[in-house]
This record gives sequence, structure tokens and C-alpha cells, in this order.
Amino acid sequence: MRLFDRISWNPRMILKELAIALVLLFVVSQAVSYLRKPALTSEGLPAFDVTLLDGDHFEVSKGKPLVIHFWGTWCPVCKAEAPNIQRLSDRYEVLTIAVNSGSDDKVKAYMKEHQLSYKVLNDREGKWAKQFNIEVFPTTFIYDAKGDLRFSEVGYTTTAGLLARMAWAEKE
Repeated sequence: MRLFDRISWNPRMILKELAIALVLLFVVSQAVSYLRKPALTSEGLPAFDVTLLDGDHFEVSKGKPLVIHFWGTWCPVCKAEAPNIQRLSDRYEVLTIAVNSGSDDKVKAYMKEHQLSYKVLNDREGKWAKQFNIEVFPTTFIYDAKGDLRFSEVGYTTTAGLLARMAWAEKE
């Protein structure tokens, strides 16, 4: 007789096991994110004075939180996370940086295909990614209103997680 044949599974037991698995998954994902986060030379917000994909000018202004999100059109996790970044950008200041994703036209086509409208800086050669020591995609930085780094996330982040971190950054 096998072990699972001797256990009487009920909905409460299944929910308990599922909750334990989800907590363990969360803890492991946070540990991986912490271990893989980039080593920044400064915890302060760097100066940005750039022209975005849509031709608009973007300059960092302190006084409100800012999200800087590194991604690529070639990255499947970035594609899955893109709607979360879109929802975040509807409420907060978000600058995304498309790394090694091809020409402006290619990135524009990607944005249109996926119905995305957030601010994009096309980092064709990876210059900005190198400045931030980005090795894993997506990587997200959240700065508070003073320009101090509050959070960095490597890999997929939920909308709820992003909104919670932004609410915390606003209180700083």
C-alpha cells in the first residue's frame, strides 16, 4: 500500500498544504531575488536626461517615487510581467528600459502588439544596463521621493507586490 492511499485527503488539508507550498515558494523567490540583485555603486537615483522611444524628453525629478524597470522584448518573463508594469505606470512614474531589444521601430511594434503605453528608453547597446549592473531580466528598482533606493526586484513581480512597494516608498 502506498503512502497516499493511507492519507484521507480533505479540502482543509489540501488548502493547508497549498498554503505551505505558496509560503515556501515566496520565501525561496525572495531569497533568489536578494542573491541576484545587482551590486549598485550608489543607492541614490542617478541622473536621467534622455529622449524616450516616443520622442518625449524624460528627466528625473525628485519629489515623487520612481520605478526604473529593465526588460527586453526577447525575455519571456518580461512579457508576462509587462501588464503589471502597465498597471503600475497608470498610477505612478515609471521609466522602463528596453535592453538589447533592437531598433526603435522593433520596440514600438512590440509595445503596440502587446498594448503597452509606458515610457520606454531603448537601450540598444546595453549602456544603461551596464551602468546598473543588470545581469538578470526583468530587474526593477523603486526609488522614494528623495531619490533613495527602497527596493530592487529581480524576476517576475506581481501587480500587488509592486503597488505595495510603491505605497511603502511613498511613506518614506
